[in-house]
Order: sequence, then C-alpha cells, then structure tokens
Amino acid sequence: MNPSHLAGKVAIVTGAGSGIGRAVAERFAADGARVVVADLSEAGAAVAAGIGGLFVKGDSSRREDCRALVDAALAAYGTVHVLVNNAGFQHVAPLEDFPEDTWERMQAVMLTAPFLLTRYCWPAMKAQRWGRVINVASIHALVASPNKAAYVAAKHGLLGLTKTAALEGGASGITVNAICPAYVRTPLVDSQIADQARTRGIPEAEVIDRIMLEPAAVKRLIEPAEVADFAAYLCSPAAGAITGAALTMDLGWTAR
Repeated sequence: MNPSHLAGKVAIVTGAGSGIGRAVAERFAADGARVVVADLSEAGAAVAAGIGGLFVKGDSSRREDCRALVDAALAAYGTVHVLVNNAGFQHVAPLEDFPEDTWERMQAVMLTAPFLLTRYCWPAMKAQRWGRVINVASIHALVASPNKAAYVAAKHGLLGLTKTAALEGGASGITVNAICPAYVRTPLVDSQIADQARTRGIPEAEVIDRIMLEPAAVKRLIEPAEVADFAAYLCSPAAGAITGAALTMDLGWTAR
C-alpha cells in the first residue's frame, strides 16, 4: 500500500501517549499526516515531539476539553481529516461492587467523548467532503465478559454510534468504522492482569493464558502496530467502501 494517501492530512488521535494511540500516531506521521496527539498525560508531549506533531493535553471526560482539542487542531491546521477515538481505561469489578463514579467516567471517556469529538469534527469533514472516523472499540463491543459492566456497555454503545454516524456521513464522503481487537499488548492490558487475578482468584501468571487467550484460536497478544496498520488502511482509497463496520482483530475469538 502506498502511504502517500495520508500525506498532508490532519489527524487527531486520542489517548496517543501510549499503547494503541501512540502506535497510530507514529504510523500516521510516518505516512505523512500532521498528527494532533491528545492525551491526559504529559507522555503525549514526548510522542508529539518525536513525530513533529501537536500535543494537546486534556481530559476527554470533560466536554470543554473535547471542544478545546478540536479547536486547537482547527487553529493549527485549518481542518481535520481523520479522527481516531482511542482514549479509554479499564476497571474490573463485580457489578454489585462497581463504583458509580467510575461507571460515569468510563461512559464519558469511551462513549460521550467520541460522540462529542465526532460532532465537532463533522463540519470540517463535510465541508471538504472527505473524512475518516475510526473508533477503537474492542471485541467487547460485540461480546461480554464478567466484571466489565462499564467497559462492555461503553463499547457496545460506541458501535451503535459508529453505525449511525456512518449512515449520516456517507453522502458527504465520510466513513466511520470501529476496530474491535482482542487483547493488545498495552499498558492498559498490563494493568488488567492484577485486577483479573484478584476478581477471579487465580495467580497473575495464569491470567493471560486462562482468561485473555482462552477464547482465541491464535494464542498471542496483538501488537499495537498491527492495530495502527489497520487504522492506516481504513484511511486509504482501498477502504473507501468500508463504513459502519465492526472490524474484528480478535485472533479467532468470535469464530466459535
């Protein structure tokens, strides 16, 4: 694939300080995009510096920070071509013990923020009659696992947003898709190991094999660069007919 399709394009990537977001930001920049690196952590500043991008620090659970992020991109570059809604976090607990404030924050970060950011980028995408919205969902947008009520609910909702936005954006040259990976080798997944071990009463060493990889046909974690490659493909002319899709990278999880 010729990477020149991203040359000169402006892309916002949320949660780009580490993990999947960082890999996407680095891949897009390598392909010639001007990348706005959005993150709650100052780690995003180092990523932006390394790729010649723009760092915007903010909390995506706050409406005003979502607005400020898109405004910063528009002020710096004049438009937005690609939005990658990737920011997220995890909390593992039984339903009856799940903290209410954590539920609310997870919905804000992983469902409301993608809605707001898509809404704020939409006018620029419509005006240029070209846009790509990529929602980094999860296999948990399609299936459920115990002790992940808030995460699963948010990701299922994100898939509904993906489908609706795709139907509305098609006539304006905007595609909207969700990438649904199984477990990816990221700091977020690393942090889940102890949580899963605690809630399920098993040693941490057994979590990857018995919980994370048990449903999969391919017994390994996905690398962040693989998700980044898929995101780059969705911005290419070859993917122009793909929209409203839940695109699995699940190592065969849902083949059962």
